[in-house]
Amino acid sequence: MERAPTNGIEVFLTIVREGSMRAAAKALGVGAPAISLQLKALEERLGVDLLYRTTRSIELTDAGRVLFENAAPAYRDLVDAIGRTQQAGKSAKGTLRLTMSRGAYIVAIAPIVETFLAQHPGINLDISWNEELVDIVRKGFHAGVRLGDVLSPDMIAVRITPPVKTAFFAAPNYLERYGRPRHPRELLDHRCIRHWQPTSGTLREWWISEDGQDKRIDPPARLTFDSAAGVIQAAREGHGVGWSMRATMADHLKTGDLETLLDPFVKDLPPFYIYYPEQNKRVECLRLFVDCLKTHLIRRSNG
Repeated sequence: MERAPTNGIEVFLTIVREGSMRAAAKALGVGAPAISLQLKALEERLGVDLLYRTTRSIELTDAGRVLFENAAPAYRDLVDAIGRTQQAGKSAKGTLRLTMSRGAYIVAIAPIVETFLAQHPGINLDISWNEELVDIVRKGFHAGVRLGDVLSPDMIAVRITPPVKTAFFAAPNYLERYGRPRHPRELLDHRCIRHWQPTSGTLREWWISEDGQDKRIDPPARLTFDSAAGVIQAAREGHGVGWSMRATMADHLKTGDLETLLDPFVKDLPPFYIYYPEQNKRVECLRLFVDCLKTHLIRRSNG
């Protein structure tokens, strides 16, 4: 696209509107010599004179009249568009688009959704559940929610939860058939249900804490799924032992569909963070959402 010589258009339009260079300088908050220099530079770039100058007044040349009659409406539209853009970024109205895993929603977001929507009736939440690490800029999301061990370093990240509780689990009918493991090493002899990560194509690591040390264990997988929800469903059906965030199976623990195992050995995962690119930090809907999450974290920490 050919670049138009637009520098100085605002100065030219202001001179015509105000009736003199001195008045234009006052309106724009600059010195009169600067106004004169910018007008002269514009005329040189265009290759035509725009104004007749006298000691008492200024008059439009034919070329100046053409420019003024066509540029003034376009400039007003441009100023209006800029104002609307700025207002959109500052407005507490609109749709906030977020991406996260199902587990991130359950642990970090679900507890504040009702409060946030009640406090900000002009804001809608558009939430995409995705187990993959999504390019939020390319996909058009305002922000994402992920565990602290998988964050991109070029993003602004705000912690929104404590470390995340985990659990080993299985259905009662499975435990009746195959017994209850008492130590993590016994998982090597059990049917384990693993979760593979779509982004990396690798199995999610299983971790335990023993004698004050964190240890990775890698039992063979009889079943694998690309989501934690699949692991939980298969465990409920009695197919084996799973490991995931405790909150994602809380309802099934209450009903007795699942039981936790190896509780003395569980290890917490890193906290969840909301993350977003630098250019989104001025989006008012996002700022309000982050503030709500931080307030919830403070209240949770204070008990």
